[in-house]
Amino acid sequence: MAKTLLGGRVRGRAVVRGWAWWFVRALPLLMIVGGLVFDYLSPPPFTAVPMFVAAPLIAAPFFSPVSTVLTGVAAICSIVSLRLPSGGLLHVVPFIELATVITVAILAVVINRVVRRSTEQLASARVIAETAMRAVLPTPSERIGGLHVAARYEAAQADEFVGGDLFAVAESSYGVRLVVGDVRGKGLEAVGTVAVVIGAFREAAEQEDSLEGVARRLERALAREGARQGGIDPVEGFVTAVLAEVPPGGAEVRIVNRGHPEPLLLRSDGSLDVLVPTVPALPLGMDLGVWTDRADVWELDAGMTLLAYTDGLSEARDAQGVFYDPAARLRGRIFPGPEELLSALADDVRLHTGGRSTDDMALLAVARPAQRQPERRRTVKIVGRDASEEGLSR
Repeated sequence: MAKTLLGGRVRGRAVVRGWAWWFVRALPLLMIVGGLVFDYLSPPPFTAVPMFVAAPLIAAPFFSPVSTVLTGVAAICSIVSLRLPSGGLLHVVPFIELATVITVAILAVVINRVVRRSTEQLASARVIAETAMRAVLPTPSERIGGLHVAARYEAAQADEFVGGDLFAVAESSYGVRLVVGDVRGKGLEAVGTVAVVIGAFREAAEQEDSLEGVARRLERALAREGARQGGIDPVEGFVTAVLAEVPPGGAEVRIVNRGHPEPLLLRSDGSLDVLVPTVPALPLGMDLGVWTDRADVWELDAGMTLLAYTDGLSEARDAQGVFYDPAARLRGRIFPGPEELLSALADDVRLHTGGRSTDDMALLAVARPAQRQPERRRTVKIVGRDASEEGLSR
């Protein structure tokens, strides 16, 4: 039933957007036709010139240049067709009306050109921003070290690609290591810090023999960046992060949490655990020299999925200000794989917030594939000799 309601609401919003688009496209024509009818039926003191003036102005930001010109010509022809039969175009008022419509039609063409140029520049800026963000934050492969991996970056605004959330996955001789983090702040400064953290993580993931060592390397990288910039603001200059390590061939996951929302561990039967750290720790960049990182070890058997996320998920609110609770929303649900999990989660958050998210969110899911049932080998006696039949089910 919940899926039906969700699908109905999403389709309902799509229908509303579709009708709104068609209404805007038809509005200039409706204004011209309405103006003709109004001017024809109303007494002489009344005029429909405002409607003829509005038509090309409405078309300017939404229509192509040719359509805008045609709308302006239609408005001009309409006022001429109304005044010409009575020979009134040479009178002062009809002449001013015609001049007004012509002037506004020319202005609409200019506005259309300016809007299209601005749109092209904005589209170019979006492509550059998206390319830069993907270079800093590339999407990991679907299979890494025998694990199924899915990652997603959900921007709060549909046209924004630059933010401070981060994720990365690296395979090393110590196992598959991953990080999910959230840089304090927004914009290009946050992206610079994201690049520092991601670069340090990829290097440390291959060189450090412990997950705690990886966390210390990230701390030192942020300290160097802070020194280069003249010091890190203790209030603004920090990064919350959760680091995880899945040893090769092991059935466990080691986690270091530096002030980040607790990851979730989902089982194949729909149950889940919230991975609360044994000892809370400060975010990266706020190390006061008195905290020692200690990794917690959790079970990660076949069929289990580790989900890490940023606070854009856990702090998403609905219209009443209620926070989104990922553990409560996911408990009891079963997903075919990590990609399906992230897709359902992103859709559910949009439903919860009504599409009014105020913060970006990064999602990363790592699943250990379920073990296949071993194939049985059965020996059948045929004419005095044994023949092996493989691939028979139980």
